[in-house]
Amino acid sequence: MKIKEILSILEEMAPLAYAEDFDNVGLLVGNQENDATGILVCHDALETVIEEAITKKCNLVVCFHPIIFSGIKKITGKNYVERSVLKAIKNDIAIYAVHTALDNHKNGVNKIFSDALGLINTKILIPKQNFIQKLITYTIPENVEELRNALFDAGAGKIGNYEDCSFNSKGIGTYMGNEDSNPQLGERFEFVETPEIKIEVTFEKQLQSNILKALFKNHVYEEVAYEIYDLQNTHQNIGLGMIGELEKPMNEDHFFAFVKDKMQCGGIRHSILRGKPIQKVAVLGGSGSFAIKIAIQANADVFLTSDLKYHNFYEAENQLVLADIGHFESERFTKNYIVDFLKKKIPNFAIIFSEENTNPVKYL
Repeated sequence: MKIKEILSILEEMAPLAYAEDFDNVGLLVGNQENDATGILVCHDALETVIEEAITKKCNLVVCFHPIIFSGIKKITGKNYVERSVLKAIKNDIAIYAVHTALDNHKNGVNKIFSDALGLINTKILIPKQNFIQKLITYTIPENVEELRNALFDAGAGKIGNYEDCSFNSKGIGTYMGNEDSNPQLGERFEFVETPEIKIEVTFEKQLQSNILKALFKNHVYEEVAYEIYDLQNTHQNIGLGMIGELEKPMNEDHFFAFVKDKMQCGGIRHSILRGKPIQKVAVLGGSGSFAIKIAIQANADVFLTSDLKYHNFYEAENQLVLADIGHFESERFTKNYIVDFLKKKIPNFAIIFSEENTNPVKYL
């Protein structure tokens, strides 16, 4: 199996188009044309993890955090990033990062976080915007079913829990071909007036190329009339964070003891307790201070995230309890999800869970 075949499976798990603009995801190091000998899944592709991959004969390391995040002008081994990259290159090991591509997936980091706490009735906390496009095209009635189904097969027409969604309306199309035309109906220089069906479908913007290929391949007209629009609608199944409910309310002390146990936290920093039961819980794996106001607007009783600064805790404004459970801790079960996904897709291949604990934060 080539590495590039595994990369296609990883993109199915966490489409790179889902990642935030600031992020650096995908294949960071290595040649995708190489044969894969094994996959090592880790949280951070540190030098010790690359050494583990060498020992376990894995030439593809799949990490959550990208080891290369910002630009590198020199690779001399002067810091932990450069040492890791040098060792990977020297030993012909590829490194692939998923990070916010998996953060934004409906079954990704924050669903894993929510499931660990047993939250129910979950939904995306910050739905992704400017991610949906609409295709409008026109064809004759005899071509409608074939064309529409081809668009569905290419990924169009999926809205929330529904698929094969479209709107179809009847109308009259007109055209007249010139000397170079080859019309499906009528003759050159003949004014044609014919019944047509207008088809409207929405799709995720990264699918545009596939959608257009399906359109041109399955449309009967020589010249295909179509329009594509960017929609302002939010995508309810893609986005950062998640909000849900505990099956039964807990008092604050019991809740934090519960979180500490489930997420294996070394400690939890939190804002002033409100003396109110906890039931509605917002979570955001990794750094989430930017979402404090959104969690308040969503009427969360508590917001669990990490990397909060001193002044962030004031932002709770006694409208919810704000808690920093640790960056690594909030994402700790992500490796398990990646391993499980890959084993289902490639059951007879070496997929290994890294034994290295790459959490740089230690607790007394």
